[in-house]
Amino acid sequence: MQDSNSLIQQVAQEIAASQNNSTTAAGQADSTQSQREQPAPGEGHIDAINQVFALFRINYHNQYYAAFKDNELLNQARRLWLNSLAQFAPETILRGARKVIEESEYLPTLHRMIRACQGEPGKFGLVDAHQAYVEACRAPSPKAAYAWSHPAVYHAGCASDWYFLTTNAEKVAFPIFERHYLKLCEQVMNGATLPAPNVPALPETIERPLSKEENAKRMEELRKQLDL
Repeated sequence: MQDSNSLIQQVAQEIAASQNNSTTAAGQADSTQSQREQPAPGEGHIDAINQVFALFRINYHNQYYAAFKDNELLNQARRLWLNSLAQFAPETILRGARKVIEESEYLPTLHRMIRACQGEPGKFGLVDAHQAYVEACRAPSPKAAYAWSHPAVYHAGCASDWYFLTTNAEKVAFPIFERHYLKLCEQVMNGATLPAPNVPALPETIERPLSKEENAKRMEELRKQLDL
């Protein structure tokens, strides 16, 4: 069993580190960083964090109460986890909690929880974000007809705008693509099935050009119909 004092100290250090990082980031954010700004947590995230700590209390009963004897420390830990996990959808946070509960007999740290929320994209046939970005930029047109490694790459390209991806430098375009792609990866890992690219259907019949004689005949018929 983990030593409760060391766990409390670790949580306190993570809180301090989070506060220091947020202070350092202020005034240093460039345009790319602002595009990747941490999303603000909503009601769904608050509810998910409350459920996560309730699950931990049930599954790690003695460790939980040993680590969070102080309500103030418990509330600080909840706020830290809420802000740090806001990048994930509420259902992803709950999936991550179930994963760590199934795999570990010890109360998890925030770092362990983040890794659990990130999941293992490879098991779902998903490539990493940068590899997906390169694939999207190099795919020939028509994009829908390309043999994508996964539909998530195609849909992330659509959401990012193909023209934007090809006309901007990677440092500008990749963060936009990455945000869309990771959101789609979350959906896939949470059980969603993305639609296949919409390949334009070929016409049932292919018309051939008319010969001079056929054109002349049609013109004659049109003159008769119009009484010219």
